Amino acid sequence: MPDIQYLGHACFRLRGRDGIVLCDPYNRTIGIDMGRPTAHIVTVSHDHPDHNNVAQVRPMRERLFVVEGPGEYEVGGIMIGGVTTYHDKLKGAERGRNIVYVIHLDEIVFCHLGDLGHELSQSQLEAIGNVDVLFIPVGGGETIGPAEAVNVISQLEPRVVIPMHYASPQLSFDYPLEPLERFINELGHKEVSPEDKVSLNASNLPAEGEETRLVVMRSSV
Repeated sequence: MPDIQYLGHACFRLRGRDGIVLCDPYNRTIGIDMGRPTAHIVTVSHDHPDHNNVAQVRPMRERLFVVEGPGEYEVGGIMIGGVTTYHDKLKGAERGRNIVYVIHLDEIVFCHLGDLGHELSQSQLEAIGNVDVLFIPVGGGETIGPAEAVNVISQLEPRVVIPMHYASPQLSFDYPLEPLERFINELGHKEVSPEDKVSLNASNLPAEGEETRLVVMRSSV
């Protein structure tokens, strides 16, 4: 039963029976400090300070296993697939590539979209495959915004959606981000109660064919 902890911005800590995966650790220059979280594995979607502060993560073994590119990885029983996408709508001409990670942890498939800047192609959808839990940027700026995020959710049809990379009073960027409420409204929800920590297993996921569940997480930092 993996536990999900939200460390703010686009950073999540996934703890399963075979280890801990930390996604997109950020630098404190964005206005918040994630502290010194522990992990066995770190995934990095792209080399920007708000997604690639590996040095601040404490390894739980002799060394930290860092995944920062496309391909298939197996680390201590945890399977991770990296799929190449882009940080803009021009196939990386403006901001470069972005790696989407598909993480298999305790029979649940997590997908972290990083700073995805476009809707997904058919080949990218096939490479990603079936998704149980989707971490998706929704704030626009240098990623997809609320309306595009809803379209990507329709493409992937995950069982659970957890939004990330949206405006908050603490964050400091050179570009504006959309508030979370705009995405929630775009998705057709009126109000959502934030959760501190989420634990998932096959029995408490929506069944196949049921409506995707929206989960909003409160940052622990």
